[in-house]
Amino acid sequence: MQPFFGDFASGTTGPPKNQAFIESGNRMSLFDWFADRRKEQSTGKVTQEPDEGDGLWSKCPECGLVVYLKDLRANASVCAGCSHHHRINSSERIAVIADPGSFEALNEELTPTDPLGFKDRRAYADRLRESQASTGLNDGVVTGLCRVEGLAMALAVMDFRFMGGSMGSVVGEKITRLIEVATEKRLPLLIVCASGGARMQEGMLSLMQMAKISGALERHRDSELLYMPLLTHPTTGGVTASFAMLGDLILAEPKALIGFAGRRVIEQTLREKLPDDFQTAEYLQDKGFVDTIVSRNQMRVTLASLLRLHGSRPMELAST
Repeated sequence: MQPFFGDFASGTTGPPKNQAFIESGNRMSLFDWFADRRKEQSTGKVTQEPDEGDGLWSKCPECGLVVYLKDLRANASVCAGCSHHHRINSSERIAVIADPGSFEALNEELTPTDPLGFKDRRAYADRLRESQASTGLNDGVVTGLCRVEGLAMALAVMDFRFMGGSMGSVVGEKITRLIEVATEKRLPLLIVCASGGARMQEGMLSLMQMAKISGALERHRDSELLYMPLLTHPTTGGVTASFAMLGDLILAEPKALIGFAGRRVIEQTLREKLPDDFQTAEYLQDKGFVDTIVSRNQMRVTLASLLRLHGSRPMELAST
């Protein structure tokens, strides 16, 4: 049993490492210490990312359960206590959906440029370089072909780490090319959405991607092929206003934030209080915008069932 003052997230024990506490000769009151801790926590960022502490532990932001990161990731980053879905990156998402070793990436060489020479507090080119260095990706989406329990499928996975998963020219081009490959090879398509919307640093060029992707999806639908968007936390802005809501079957993860404008903007415009669960996956399912909510650790099984229902073929037959 750890002492009362143990830091469960980092695994440390003993009294709090607070300078005022030390300088007072360990005479600092519990009230003062808790007040300082509350002040420190109130200035932190609100995030769904796991609190990794010393790299071995994770604390659930919903229920406070502390588990080994290894155990959390073995459970698809779903909390064993409350089923909270931690945010995961594109490579982890592919591992959850696709059969091991089956994913074949497409158009990895495409990289964004700065056509407008955009600069706000920082230059857009600098933001791109920083995101590329921190994520190892060229842009905010990974596309390719994979198997799901042996069945062929085209897969696009947006990565929120890359500038909030914003949709720029490269994101739109990669998704469009994938849709065209899926149409040519007569494959079902899944797009995993995780985005703050269109990328403002590319202006109208970013907004054009909404129409381009939607047009490619219409040709895919004309070929009587299955398209499923998977809405994860968060799916907002221009992504919601285009391909995220154009699926034959619209899937979502539990408690995912899904919407167009922000809650505060809508409340100020309508001048009325919105429900507490407004813009959650559960609320949208109740209103008919989402077909089904699927837990992440059941995703592959569910997708395979849907693919079989729609007559999908094994991967080795996809190109014939």
